[in-house]
Amino acid sequence: MTELDVVRGWVDGALSSLEASRQRIDDLNVYPVPDGDTGTNLTLSVRAMRDSLAGSTAPHRATLVREATRAALMGARGNSGVIFSQIVRGTAEMLGEAEVLDGAALARALRSASDAAYRAVRRPVEGTMLSVTRELAEEAEARASSAPADVLLELVRRGEEAVARTPEQLDVLREAGVVDAGGAGLLEIVRGLAAAATGRPVPEAPPSLEAVGVDAIHQELSRYRYCTVFLVEGEALDQEALEAELDRLGDSLLVVGDSTALKVHVHTDDPGAALSLGTAVGTIERVEIANMHEQTHQREERLLEAVADRAHSGVVAVVAGDGNRRLFESLGATRIVEGGQTMNPSTADLVAAVESVDADEVLLLPNNANVILAAEQAAKLTSRPVEVIHSDSIPAGLAAMVSFDPDRSAAENVEEMREALELVATGEVTVASRDVELNGLAIRKGAWLGLAEGRPVAGGDSFDEVAGAVVERLLAEPRGILTLLKGADEPDLEGLLERLRENHPSVELDVQDGGQPHYPLLLSAE
Repeated sequence: MTELDVVRGWVDGALSSLEASRQRIDDLNVYPVPDGDTGTNLTLSVRAMRDSLAGSTAPHRATLVREATRAALMGARGNSGVIFSQIVRGTAEMLGEAEVLDGAALARALRSASDAAYRAVRRPVEGTMLSVTRELAEEAEARASSAPADVLLELVRRGEEAVARTPEQLDVLREAGVVDAGGAGLLEIVRGLAAAATGRPVPEAPPSLEAVGVDAIHQELSRYRYCTVFLVEGEALDQEALEAELDRLGDSLLVVGDSTALKVHVHTDDPGAALSLGTAVGTIERVEIANMHEQTHQREERLLEAVADRAHSGVVAVVAGDGNRRLFESLGATRIVEGGQTMNPSTADLVAAVESVDADEVLLLPNNANVILAAEQAAKLTSRPVEVIHSDSIPAGLAAMVSFDPDRSAAENVEEMREALELVATGEVTVASRDVELNGLAIRKGAWLGLAEGRPVAGGDSFDEVAGAVVERLLAEPRGILTLLKGADEPDLEGLLERLRENHPSVELDVQDGGQPHYPLLLSAE
């Protein structure tokens, strides 16, 4: 594979990641003003770079560096795209000089990228794409002895942390309850690069309104109306002189490039005057003029519509087994945390899942007695309103989910779901992992063990006998439905089902492939 092929693969990865998150990043954009749509601008910038490199025949790295930097400059859209072009320039020029493309070279390249980005902005502000770039450079320098692919994976982690910190650095973000859009876009680019470098698929995009609250909808309009971007081509172009002239017309000014091509970005009420300054020194191309006030109104309408459609309550459920996951999702579970017996999720896992739910309030179903305490701790640590439903098994959780309604408040759902739990009886059939005496039963290692409501009721060498004893205990009171969830090691249920039809003909049987480990059969009676 040639270096050109490698670079094309990296750009493809970055583009795939951006395209998956474009709308989400657009909706985050509040600083310094809604400057076009950051997600769209970055996506179009990288797409233009991809299209340009598709026709490249660069025979060596020096030519590839020139083509990549020019492609990024020519295709840059909006404030974020222009800054991105300088990040590409700093990275490419340093990698072009490297004798070995190792972790140390990547660290030098990212430092060069950060320096180039800061130089491009007339008045740099922390809590933006710039500070995220700087933190990525710091992380790469700390891991310069690692392989490039490993460095990129760590950059994703550091990038997530840096983006999450942007509201602490910038008041307007904190007030709106969002992270910086440019930083979020840069993170998706890095995520795509890491996926391409490691051969992994690009991770699924987060929900479109993740981290966006109602307070982010109405933002103060820019002092200026038009976001104006254009390219000036010529000979012996004077970047500083043009920048000084344009600075009098507006703000958010960026002028980057070299003596033959300059990319201009400015917010102004007089785009014509800005273009005239460009034509006075060269030939202008790729003119883009966007009405930022109109874009802001469109964004408000889009977010208000999304907030209106947003669920009142969402559910996080701890589930083991692909079949069980599908059952919970079919009943309306918003987030599934993989876990259960012998693999209890951490409090941090539960907090992260709760924070990702796109609903006003969250219900948390641990579905395992050993997970209830972690669920209660997670509810205290998250910033979201959370109610814990004390479901101690997967069948109990499914019974509660039948009563769930996303349009009801958490309090209303809690009442209904807890009533459902009181009406269900649950059972389990597993294999004893050691010799034990429980509830007056002597069970030897390797034998079948049956439990009803968490208490041992049968043990022995016959699955049908043990499972039958559990069923009889669950149906001791009149019940209408018996649900059987088959585990990953599917048991033969023919004998048990025939016995049930004979002894309990009025009970409706519902057999599902749960896929849970360790428990060949889970049961619930309602």
